[in-house]
Amino acid sequence: MDLEKLQSIADAIIADEEIPKDDPDAQQAHVLMGGTSMGGARPKAVVEDDEGLWIAKFNRGDDKWDFAKVERTMLLLASECGIRSAASKRVTIGNRDALVVKRFDREKTEDGYRRARMLSALTLLRADESGRDKWSYVVLAEELRRLSSHPKEDAPELFRRMVFNALTTNDDDHPRNHAVIAMNEDWKLSPAYDLTPSTPVSTTHSELAMQCGDQGRFANANNLMSQCRRFHVEPEQAIKIIDEMEQIVKTRWNAIARAEGVTEQDCRRISGAFAYEGFRPRGCETAVPPP
Repeated sequence: MDLEKLQSIADAIIADEEIPKDDPDAQQAHVLMGGTSMGGARPKAVVEDDEGLWIAKFNRGDDKWDFAKVERTMLLLASECGIRSAASKRVTIGNRDALVVKRFDREKTEDGYRRARMLSALTLLRADESGRDKWSYVVLAEELRRLSSHPKEDAPELFRRMVFNALTTNDDDHPRNHAVIAMNEDWKLSPAYDLTPSTPVSTTHSELAMQCGDQGRFANANNLMSQCRRFHVEPEQAIKIIDEMEQIVKTRWNAIARAEGVTEQDCRRISGAFAYEGFRPRGCETAVPPP
């Protein structure tokens, strides 16, 4: 089934239109996308090419900006910030865009596909969807130190992702958007995925979905620094990471976005998300946490 067919079915699902029962392709696409109205969710489907399995994520008619191009920008920007991001491609369907993201929980073999074990951070944190009291990067870092086969790589990687989400106002960083996988016996942090900016409601204060330091969810450089040692990151290194990532985000986001075809209008819409003023208030030095 081609992507154009899937896009048309996605549009019908979003609009709560009835899927024709006499169209087998439409019914198959309906099953691939979950079989029910997508509500506020983004329509997705699994597609395959010579490289393996991908998740196709379709734009919605009510999107504030071109979602496919903007998320692709975020994945590339994260990579430039030293983050292991999921492989992705932007494809054009008719006159519209879609994003396809490589499934990192499947490995292509001669006989088909091998499935990795996967645990979301929601499970690792023993948390639930309805209450955010257990949603914590700091506790997740502790879980990585316990579970990961390479904790001194994965915990600092999580620190970078936390900093990136703060620098890009990604407040959709809930525990289901973090995971560990094991293709064999060893668990490791999965590639980063579902990276989306949001428009800040304040230029001085922004919060992440998960707690990130002594000041709770406050997406502020000092708060990110406050528990850095629990991520296997010493304060001097944490300052260096934050400084370098802040410069990359400030100087590169627009160029990457434009190269990916994000319009000037959409760039204006998302511009406030990147390195917002409250991340490091003027005259405020990044504080080194006590030992």
